[in-house]
Amino acid sequence: MNVRRSAAVLAATAVIGAATPAVAASPSPTPSVAIPSGLYGGTDPTYDGVWRQSLALLAQDTVGVTPAAEAVDWLTGQQCANGAFAAFRADPAKACDAKLMVDTNSTAAAVQALAALGGHEAAARKAVTWLKSVQNADGGWGYTPGGASDTNSTSVVIGALAAAGEKPARVEKGGKSPYDALVELALPCDGAGAGAFAYQPDPKGAPAANADATAAGVLGALGKGLAPAAGAKTDAAACADAGGPTPQRAAANGAAYLAKAVAKDGYLTSVLPGAENQPDHGNTADAVVALAAQGGAERARQPLAWLEQHSAAWAKQSGPAAYAQLIFAAHATGTDPRAFGGTDLVAALNATGPTPEATGKATGEATAPTPDDDSVKGDSDDGYGTWWTIGVFLVAGIGIGFLISGRRKQQP
Repeated sequence: MNVRRSAAVLAATAVIGAATPAVAASPSPTPSVAIPSGLYGGTDPTYDGVWRQSLALLAQDTVGVTPAAEAVDWLTGQQCANGAFAAFRADPAKACDAKLMVDTNSTAAAVQALAALGGHEAAARKAVTWLKSVQNADGGWGYTPGGASDTNSTSVVIGALAAAGEKPARVEKGGKSPYDALVELALPCDGAGAGAFAYQPDPKGAPAANADATAAGVLGALGKGLAPAAGAKTDAAACADAGGPTPQRAAANGAAYLAKAVAKDGYLTSVLPGAENQPDHGNTADAVVALAAQGGAERARQPLAWLEQHSAAWAKQSGPAAYAQLIFAAHATGTDPRAFGGTDLVAALNATGPTPEATGKATGEATAPTPDDDSVKGDSDDGYGTWWTIGVFLVAGIGIGFLISGRRKQQP
């Protein structure tokens, strides 16, 4: 959905100026840093610590779970004095400096989690102030300050602004709002990828449809965050952009693209050069959320059914953020996350970190068997779909080249 951190990404392997995606190795079972006691998941948090923690806490709040105080304290302790968040700070007592790469996505995800939990208005406000300070002239955001605007980053920031009580349309830079940036990244209805969002503009003038960016773009154009409820039921409509799309029209066009993409098999695929297409669980979960938010739960029934049948092993391997994504999909469609295809997603998520203060389980709800704590915490927790764990691409920002996974894949 939005830019995500993958534990499989190794910054040391980045090649500045590289133009082609690389294939990342599976996450190492032995973290290179100590896992803080308040953090969810048991793999190296260097590239996804704040992201996965934010998703875990937001998912818990969505289903009425009160997170452990130490889990919330860990997240708030990651914030820099200027309001920004990095992917992970091993030593929060050490002040952030120019060598620490802060990013819009970790910051925006943390804002959404803290705003949902309540009681952290000052931290959320500082983060929003920082996000506003690094807005691009086109109204959008890149992953790093100064980086070219992309659909995923712009959308997750829109979600943060809305969660913090801001009006995204009024957050402007040079007269341009985030919605202006998203509309520019929406593909026209004539030609390949009709109605989809591109990740970023193509320097050659031919931006490519990207299903992950499209799922994120639909939510962003609707002004929604990572965990929206179902929108009003609407009939599926063909792509239409006469006169130039509004944000709402761009969201509808993006949803139409996603609906078509999942119509055959019920899922989206990951596409890597030279590799056979594989089901992309995380991307499919994001599509479920986007489809339901834009046109009601019924729009997402087919991919939701596929997830219920096929996501258990993926989520167990991928960890807390994957469980969170599935909880968001269940929430958006009115599905019971405690009986999701035979898995209690809430209990499984809770088992990957500190024991919550209250589980919020409704009386009489069914509970399915869940993995034990050790098996969950020992697995990979990047949780963002196959495109996170096996595909990485280069992002350049403020002179730093590094690899992050999956978002620029071409989608069918």
